[in-house]
Amino acid sequence: MGDARIGILGCGGRMGRQLLAGVLDTPGARLAGGSERPDSAAVGQDLGVLAGRDALGLSAIEDPAALFAASDLVIDFTLPTATALHAALAAEHRTALVVGTTGLLEEQLAELERAAQEVAVLRAANMSLGVNLLIELVTQAAAKLDEAYDIEIVEMHHRHKVDAPSGTALELGEAAAAGRNVDLDDSGVRVRDGHTGPRRAGTIGFATLRGGDVAGDHTVIFATEGERLELGHRASSRQVFVQGALKAALWLRGKPAGLYSMRDVLGL
Repeated sequence: MGDARIGILGCGGRMGRQLLAGVLDTPGARLAGGSERPDSAAVGQDLGVLAGRDALGLSAIEDPAALFAASDLVIDFTLPTATALHAALAAEHRTALVVGTTGLLEEQLAELERAAQEVAVLRAANMSLGVNLLIELVTQAAAKLDEAYDIEIVEMHHRHKVDAPSGTALELGEAAAAGRNVDLDDSGVRVRDGHTGPRRAGTIGFATLRGGDVAGDHTVIFATEGERLELGHRASSRQVFVQGALKAALWLRGKPAGLYSMRDVLGL
């Protein structure tokens, strides 16, 4: 079947540049191209230079449709509005799509689901293999520990992150809710301010921290009288997300149409 031709959307961003380098370093992968929004300074620049490598003779383009046409798989770490448009292009060109964009709204998630009827789509709020194992462990812990154990989710990211709580924190909340057999929309508490009164039993709390260059810290706390269980993950580099995204992309190649997750990649 040959090397997988992988395209990178948002190739001029911090994550996009690392993905470019990751494709160049990954056996079985070949860089098909990269695209950026028309007003980006990256448009027209050599992709090798953007990746911090020697020039490749392949420039960043502003037409995502052309990127989908040239690729077997495309990786998207952009913005929710752009990702929704990219999903339609994936379906049109029958190009598999890996999505790591966070902060997607219901209508944007619906676009991914529609695309998945035509082509293989993998979406994960966090591509780290360790985080996805953590999600599984949280589900199991929440199922075993009853409401006497209060659940709190604490996350911290760099100062540039625009959505809160993080997509990973919300996935961890969904995992805890699934373990407890409750609806996160009903049990989740995202903000506490002022005189809130005592903690309501069975709720799942969130705390959001922002600062510095933190790649991603997540901790799920199960607290009761006399003891506290903490399950957590710390990413010291975005490289773990790059490695996970490329593993997901190579796994997704040749899969039938459908909506997949990192749990499928890991066989969980």
